[in-house]
Amino acid sequence: MAGAAMCCVQLGLAASVELSARLGSEGVAWLRLAWAAVILVAVTRPWRARLSRPALLTCLLLGVVTAGMTLLFMAAAVRISLGMASALEFLGPLSVAVIRGRKSGRWWAVVAAAGVAALTEPWRGDADPAGVLLALGAGACWAAYILLTQRAGDEVNGLQALAVSMPAAAAVTTLIAGPAVFGRLDWGLLLTGAGLALLMPVVPFSLELLALRRLKASTFGTLMSLEPAIAATIGFAVLGQAPGPAAVTGIALVVAAGIGVTLQDKTAREQLILPANGDAALEAGHPEATPSPS
Repeated sequence: MAGAAMCCVQLGLAASVELSARLGSEGVAWLRLAWAAVILVAVTRPWRARLSRPALLTCLLLGVVTAGMTLLFMAAAVRISLGMASALEFLGPLSVAVIRGRKSGRWWAVVAAAGVAALTEPWRGDADPAGVLLALGAGACWAAYILLTQRAGDEVNGLQALAVSMPAAAAVTTLIAGPAVFGRLDWGLLLTGAGLALLMPVVPFSLELLALRRLKASTFGTLMSLEPAIAATIGFAVLGQAPGPAAVTGIALVVAAGIGVTLQDKTAREQLILPANGDAALEAGHPEATPSPS
């Protein structure tokens, strides 16, 4: 289920890249988020949820961050390969995991930095600088999304948060991209947008929820660290984006850093388990465990 979720996301991104030739990257981002908002509102009926003012504000901020992440990533994906864009975006959650993890995790930051160097090859100057910066911006938004989700987690469950944040994201992208896109829409594009919304985020989110009921968090995080590699594979199969040896090495290093941080977090958790009664309780006073990069 975790693998299928990642494949859905990357297939949706590949289809979005191809559709951007007709609507532009910002138009595709708007179409996808608008349909996702419609579907989620219809399913979850967010007006029934009673949210505190801080929780509502956090969910609205999540929507703004989601809009930024989607717009920036789509703008990057039309300039650089899907594998490179996904690997660079993945640095956002990876940075959160490294910064909030143990000090030895800083070495994984070095591995990730080496991966970025291999991906972008700054000594050659072939990578589009704007595409690289846009992908890194999307990663920063992803990092902010993780921190905001953790902040809202005590009061809002995942579906409630999405039911509020996704319409907010759709509203933000409508203000930014809507006026330039409305005149180019037809029924075919609208139906395509509905399919993209199912591929991302409706189906992947549902599959991830089901997967998390069957997997340990560390196992799930390790699997999700493979997403840049899956992006490169789908980019090659669907878009014909063949990565060179340096790009393959860079993606492998970023994936290795994600797996390393996740497994290190698992070890840290196990060392904090109290042996008295066999429960997986953590000793009082320790900081919260770092989330997986995903």
